[in-house]
Amino acid sequence: MRAVLIALTLGFSGFLAGPALAQDVAMAEGQEAEDAIEAVDPLEPRSAIDLDLNDFLWVSRPIVVFADTDADPRFREQMALLAERPDPLLERDVVIIFDTDPDARSDIRRQLRPRGFALVLMDKDGTVNLRRPSPRDVREIIRAIDNMPLRIEELRAGG
Repeated sequence: MRAVLIALTLGFSGFLAGPALAQDVAMAEGQEAEDAIEAVDPLEPRSAIDLDLNDFLWVSRPIVVFADTDADPRFREQMALLAERPDPLLERDVVIIFDTDPDARSDIRRQLRPRGFALVLMDKDGTVNLRRPSPRDVREIIRAIDNMPLRIEELRAGG
C-alpha cells in the first residue's frame, strides 16, 4: 500500500508541484531508511568477530554461545531456546553474542577459551557467572541472572 502511495505521489509530483515534491518524498523515504537502520533489536544475535566484551561493561549481560560450526545441533538448539522467550532476557539487559568460527580467533573466543560448544553467561561487571557445555533454556538462564549480586541490587533499587 505504501509503495502504491509513493508511486502515485511521485507520478503526480511533476504535474502538481514539480520536482520539489518528488525531492521531499525521496528525502522522507531516505529518513525512514535511516530510522530503520538505527532501530537495532537489542536481542539480535551479534557475531563475536570485531566485538569487545569491554563495550558491554556495566551496560549489558552478555550471553555468549560458542560452537565450532553453525551447523552444530547444540548451537542451533541454544539459539532457538533464546529466541523462544526474549522478553525476560530483555528485562535483564541481555545481549546475545555468538562465535561459530574457531579459525577467526575472535578476542572473545581467546578471552573465554571455549572447547567446542559452550554457553557463557556474564554479569554487567564482566564476571563469568555460568559456563555450560550444553544448551540451557531461558528459565534456567534467568534464574542464574536473578541470583547474581548485581541483579539483586538492581531489583532492590527498583530497576
